Formats: sequence, structure tokens, C-alpha cells
Amino acid sequence: MKRVIVDMDGVMADVYHQLVQFEKRDSGKEIEIRGLTGMPEIEAFPNGKKHIHEVGFFRTIPVIEGSKAALEYINSKYDLYVVSAGMEFPNSLREKFDWLAEHFPFISWEQIVLCGSKKVIHGDIMIDDYPKNLDHFAGEKFIFTQPHNELIENAAYKRVHSWKEIMSIL
Repeated sequence: MKRVIVDMDGVMADVYHQLVQFEKRDSGKEIEIRGLTGMPEIEAFPNGKKHIHEVGFFRTIPVIEGSKAALEYINSKYDLYVVSAGMEFPNSLREKFDWLAEHFPFISWEQIVLCGSKKVIHGDIMIDDYPKNLDHFAGEKFIFTQPHNELIENAAYKRVHSWKEIMSIL
């Protein structure tokens, strides 16, 4: 059975939506996501670094459309692991685990890997929104479109824009 590795933030969890909401709450400024193409998140969201360290940030992130149904399907057909680099944000570890339990109850604790670097992760397929995570992966690489990666062209990645698209491939 093929092993599928799926990232959380930006793939399952809608980090951009959360950052927009937190920015609006703190500064009153409404940031348009479609205007952020090619911009690193740290530049796009002036208070983003503060927000990702805030208690509750990762626990209350909205689910990306289509991810629940797609991951339930993938979980039934493949050896699925959710892998998230959370060590940089210590609050996120418990929050990510609780978020997964709430929104993806069919994913067991044994399928969750919260780590520092994804360089040690092995599998057949990885779905991630960051090239730095895909670059060290030996298997098939799917880059999940987010504003920060939209301008990246790399023949080593297969670009996917939605969970519906991923389901049609897998």
C-alpha cells in the first residue's frame, strides 16, 4: 500500500483565512488574499509572526474546502500520515492534535507526526505547500497551491489547486 504524506497548514488548514481574520481583528486592515501572489507570508501579514505564536491560532483555523472528504477517501485507500512541522511554534502541538481530532476523527493518533524538520519523512507521495519540504522528499511531490507558491515553477512538483483535483489523481 502506498504511503501518502499530507501537510496540515496550507493544505488541510486554511492558514491564509486565519491570518486575514487575525490581522483584521488587530489592525482593522482587511487584506485581500488574491493580491498576495508570490509574496512570502511574513511580508503579506505584518502581524503574522505574532499571530502564529498566539494561543488559539492553530486550534481555530478553518478547514480547507474538500479536505475532509478527500482525506477520508485517501485514508481508506492508502497508508495516510499527516505530517506537520510544529516544533517552531510550541503552542501549535496540542492545538494541531486537537484540531485534527475535531475535524478529522478518522485519522488516528498513530497517523499524526508533529516534527521539527520534514527531511526525515519518507513515503511514496507528499502533498505540501512549501518547496522546502518537498525538495528533500524522494517520492512523488504535489505542491498545493497557496499565494506564496503560485509563481514557483518546478518540474519536480505536480501542482494541485484543490482537493477535488487531488482526488481525481489518487
